[in-house]
Amino acid sequence: MAGSVVGGGGGSSRKNTRIRNSRLSAVDDEPPRVPKPVGARRVRERTRTDGPLKILDVDLRVVIVAGVVAFVFLYFVISRLVAVESVDREGKLPRVITPFPAPKIMDLPQFQGEHKESLYWGTYRPHLYFGIRARTPRSLLAGLMWIGVKDGRYFIRHVCQDNDDLSTYGWKSHNGRDYGHQLLVDHGMVLDTSFLKSKEKGSGFGGDWAARIEVQRLKTDSNDELLGSGHLFFYVADEDGNALELGTGNFKESDSLLVSGSRLDVGGWQLHLHSKDNLGVHYFGSKTIHMHNLSDLVQDNLAAQARNYGLLQLSDTISQSSNVMFFQLSAKIPFKADVVFVSGTDSGLSRTEDRLNALRGQSLTILLAEKQKDFDKRFEKTFPIAKELGEEEKVVGKAAIGNLLGGVGYFYGQSKIASPSRTANGRRDYVLYWPAELYSAVPSRPFFPRGFLWDEGFHQLLIWRWDVQISLDIIGHWLDLMNVNGWIPREQILGAEALSKVPEEFVMQYPSNGNPPTLFLVLHDLIGGIRKNKFTASEVDEISSFLESASGRLEAWFQWFNTTQSGKVRGSYFWHGRDSTTIRELNPKTLSSGLDDYPRASHPTGDERHLDLRCWMLLAANCLNYMTDILKEHKFNNDYRLTSKLLSEFDYLNELHFDATIGAYFDYGNHTEKVRLVWKEIVAGTNHATREFVREVLEASELRFVPHFGYVSLFPFIMKIIPSDSSILDKQLDIISNKSLLWTPYGLRSLAKTSTMYMKRNTEHDPPYWRGPIWMNMNYLILSALKYYSTEDGPYMERARLIYDELRGNLIRNVVRNYNQTGFLWEQYDQVKGKVFQSTFCRRLCPAQASSENSNGSTNSSMHPNDEIIRDQPWTQLYARTMLSQ
Repeated sequence: MAGSVVGGGGGSSRKNTRIRNSRLSAVDDEPPRVPKPVGARRVRERTRTDGPLKILDVDLRVVIVAGVVAFVFLYFVISRLVAVESVDREGKLPRVITPFPAPKIMDLPQFQGEHKESLYWGTYRPHLYFGIRARTPRSLLAGLMWIGVKDGRYFIRHVCQDNDDLSTYGWKSHNGRDYGHQLLVDHGMVLDTSFLKSKEKGSGFGGDWAARIEVQRLKTDSNDELLGSGHLFFYVADEDGNALELGTGNFKESDSLLVSGSRLDVGGWQLHLHSKDNLGVHYFGSKTIHMHNLSDLVQDNLAAQARNYGLLQLSDTISQSSNVMFFQLSAKIPFKADVVFVSGTDSGLSRTEDRLNALRGQSLTILLAEKQKDFDKRFEKTFPIAKELGEEEKVVGKAAIGNLLGGVGYFYGQSKIASPSRTANGRRDYVLYWPAELYSAVPSRPFFPRGFLWDEGFHQLLIWRWDVQISLDIIGHWLDLMNVNGWIPREQILGAEALSKVPEEFVMQYPSNGNPPTLFLVLHDLIGGIRKNKFTASEVDEISSFLESASGRLEAWFQWFNTTQSGKVRGSYFWHGRDSTTIRELNPKTLSSGLDDYPRASHPTGDERHLDLRCWMLLAANCLNYMTDILKEHKFNNDYRLTSKLLSEFDYLNELHFDATIGAYFDYGNHTEKVRLVWKEIVAGTNHATREFVREVLEASELRFVPHFGYVSLFPFIMKIIPSDSSILDKQLDIISNKSLLWTPYGLRSLAKTSTMYMKRNTEHDPPYWRGPIWMNMNYLILSALKYYSTEDGPYMERARLIYDELRGNLIRNVVRNYNQTGFLWEQYDQVKGKVFQSTFCRRLCPAQASSENSNGSTNSSMHPNDEIIRDQPWTQLYARTMLSQ
């Protein structure tokens, strides 16, 4: 899910690096020594016999195994070639991997030139605690690692991981373009990191950048002895494989050339180190194509040094044609170091020394202060409502937008798309999408550091207000991922670094499944802003040009939903992809809806009518209809005014989805309430029985309204379909404010306490997710509707305003309280006490509460034995929208 709110699960397959030396000594006089292992195993030396090669002296078993492996390999290659030939007999790609036949949006002139260069470098590796790259498929990469101390042991920190157990990390401020400030607290050590870009005469494409790292120590007793010194590792790596050249200067000087190189994009470049502290500098160079596990190279080098010499330092060696260089910076805490990258050093006008001086030492201090001041001013200007908030709330608001912009990443690769065929072992076969790039905000740095279509619309609700050019750039990248059918893969796992954070079973994308078209939320705002003269003339030109270029893709996207997700009844829709054969899910999940385990019809069929999807389609139709007023020369192939009129027809909506006896809106489908999960002995194979948690249906299902009231029931209210003078609106306000249903002192829960599915786990391993917890993205949409109805003439204006004020206040207070307690913002919160909601991994995300509330209001402190408790990294943008909305 998305936003300041979506529970993240997900673990990385990468393990923490553990360095098993006893302690670090001071670095002033000599490097720290590691006690040599006692009783180390001897390595037996194998004897070599000179003479002719003994070709026949082989193990027959080795020959057989090698033959089997070769046969399997050849079979796989041949079968893939046959499959490719079968789908390409006419020289055409399968439609699912055929790009949409229109010029790419990102080729528009507004995304070239100065715009493209201004966004070239950035903190576009959000899965790292601090990582820098360019917006190009094969970039020069830079990043920071350090040695952290936990429970008296040393660990390499590099990739954002929940089990690193940092007290806090995240961008306190970030403007999305050339400045960011981040604080990381790793037990007793504090790292204050800043990033700044500069474009001056003589620099190469994209300009120069600087990174400042300040290391402090918290007052603590447990790690005082171990934290006497700090060890940082700053590195650069060239994905193109270009060889790097080690600096020739003395690394013990305050200003040193660390490494240099040359690339086609930026020309000659240099990386310099500046520090007034007494740093010990060591290095290690290697050649690799595997950029997703660079921390392993550091770990292996340190481990070898520890074994051979008892030193916790890099080896001061480089491999031939090394394309990655690591530099270890060690000193007594506190210390500070500036790392400066300058480009275009091979040009006659490089002025390298002048540009270096402007980005280090006191000059950098002044620039960073100016950028922070500019950020604060822009925050106040962009969100004038912030004047009503206290200083504590403003700090959290700045962290919210800073984390969102600092979490924007650049990715390049190919998605795996499921195909109907099966491999030899029965698994689903796949085809590769075309190589593509994506510039996208990510939902969560440790768990979901990649693009999610469902989340992106919520991200952009905030980003377009901060920087409309960046927002259009991101949306354009997403729309360029559309295939000829009008389908966009809902999850983008592009490149080895993104893949390293995703279990294999979640990589494949299914072309029959959609995701809520939340980008229309943003487009609706932009179109409305043009109609209300909220933009400058130049911004109107850029937005209009963008919409003109995107119109064909947007229409195709709408038509994909309108055909593949349509229901049997005119004007009805249902989310495809639900498993009608499952015996292990209490209620088959609806992952494509973004609401995962929110209860739908118990027995999925084509008769279903999903209320939320119908409302998303109305939003999309409205946008396309409004675009006709802006794009005078563009003629859509369909009359979206008629579609909009059909889907907004209030009486027809009520006919399909309104239960007059209850006064609420519901899904419709083949449903029974008499379903439960029970333990059963399942016989498999030759009378081998296993005990499994399976679904048991106690009565026949029938076509009916699905009587589970929650977020889905509020979609007609959210999309503002209900007339402001309708008594049904009054009923919606009753339901929203009813403490026995959705209302809590911390926000609106996702499912009413009266639901039979309330806080029920969906499988043995899946605790409730959208069955009670408070989700920030949906609370924002409900707030937005409340604000709308509070300004619309009608008998319920004042009541809507009162509920809006109270709900918004509850949400802000709870988010600020949790941020101060945990150091993070979160996508979802516990509906009982408002605390952070814990979850296990998987996109179906399974929050497991330490104190879960049952339908009768009681609590159950025991957790299911299979619940693995982890901490979700926050989603940020919707808190900012909730707090800063006007």
